Amino acid sequence: MQPKKTNLGIVRPVRQEAPNLDYIGGAVASLRGAFESGLTRSYAWRVSQLDAMVRMLKAEDTALCEALQRDLNKPRIEAFVTELNEVIAGAHYLKQNLKKWMKPQKVSTPLVLQPGKSWIQSEPLGVALVISAWNYPVLLSLAPMLGAIAAGNAAILKPSELAPATSTLLARLCAQYLDRRALTVIEGGIPETTALLAQKFDHIFYTGNGTVGRIVMKAAAEHLTPVTLELGGKSPCIVDQHADLEVAAKRIAWAKFFNCGQTCVAPDYVLVHEQVHDRFLDLLTATLKQFWGDDPAKSPDYCRIVNGRHHWRLTDLIEGSGRVVVGGQSDAASLYIAPTVLRDVPDDAPAMSEEIFGPILPVIKVASIDEATRRINARPKPLALYLFTNNDANQQRVLNNTSSGAAVINHAVIHLGVQGLPFGGVGESGMGAYHGKHSFDTFSHKKAVLKRATVLEPDLMYPPYSDTKEKWLRRLV
Repeated sequence: MQPKKTNLGIVRPVRQEAPNLDYIGGAVASLRGAFESGLTRSYAWRVSQLDAMVRMLKAEDTALCEALQRDLNKPRIEAFVTELNEVIAGAHYLKQNLKKWMKPQKVSTPLVLQPGKSWIQSEPLGVALVISAWNYPVLLSLAPMLGAIAAGNAAILKPSELAPATSTLLARLCAQYLDRRALTVIEGGIPETTALLAQKFDHIFYTGNGTVGRIVMKAAAEHLTPVTLELGGKSPCIVDQHADLEVAAKRIAWAKFFNCGQTCVAPDYVLVHEQVHDRFLDLLTATLKQFWGDDPAKSPDYCRIVNGRHHWRLTDLIEGSGRVVVGGQSDAASLYIAPTVLRDVPDDAPAMSEEIFGPILPVIKVASIDEATRRINARPKPLALYLFTNNDANQQRVLNNTSSGAAVINHAVIHLGVQGLPFGGVGESGMGAYHGKHSFDTFSHKKAVLKRATVLEPDLMYPPYSDTKEKWLRRLV
């Protein structure tokens, strides 16, 4: 059976027991033809597509927020602030700076190679593949695509099948607003992703977990394709005895529990100094009630777990992971898990054995800032680290003695809103970075160029060699 194309140009397989995925190779070949024609290289094309992305997000705001509500029960304000607005801001930032970044960057040329000029020229890599995640299905689909577009590439977006309403809508809207010749959305699950990874791309950008990240990297190695892996990990949060506890409780509760804890940079566990541990728990409990009431299941502002498999995984984590301070209630039918805080959590508890990625927050008592850093360093390097303190010495101690993709002092998660900061992991939390110029650089090749003048030159570098030539070369190089 042949692949089916809608009148909007969305590429979808015909549904059948054994899907024919040959169309995927054709889609990649078509994009490569568009790229090699020079279509995507001009500044005008890049800006037109950035503008089109912004126009799409603004015109389709309601539809996108409704899709996010269907997939994750995401409140409209959260959908706008954490997804649509972040992509819009990213597009504006790229557009404001793109002309400057596209210009050749001059480099000094050694005297021995004069007369000559040297520069670095940014050029697009070619055809990129963006594999998105389900927890922020608009943001994590379109933000990497912005970088691919700004750098002048053709690209395929593979949205997550675990957010089906958003995936279907993005496929339709991207085909409607963006240039179909160079930018394509391919929907599907594991078969489609596997078929895509068998193709040769010039860059693969993956957002998700480390298990699939290893699969992506192994597939990319077959073609020596560079990859960016935006993964996760157990992002720690430290609250020392010098912190403003009311501020810490409010900001940690918000950062942890919005999107029902399904955020790659959400605080995964909190290390609290023993002097303020109990007071912090009291304030955290009060804050959760303030945010979502006595029964968060009735709050219109509280999200849901993405599917039954993750709901089961999370409820299982609560069992045997310490004492529940607040929360713990769940309902499989509605995919609800209450904001849950745990105390007296052993190091080998289920909730400490893997990234939680849900509304469960272990709070662990520590005796000192040094104990906190030792606990953090005993685990793989996290995607983010958060420290609440008003003590400069403790701040520097943590920053100097830990490694993480990012660090935030006296808040959490909000570093994603700074376009000038790179977003990416280190070690098992990922490789590579994006946002702002880092997005442009990720999808660009920095080509070294040297141009020599053709005027007559001394023959110092050419045979036959002599002691005199050697003497002058030693002076010049």
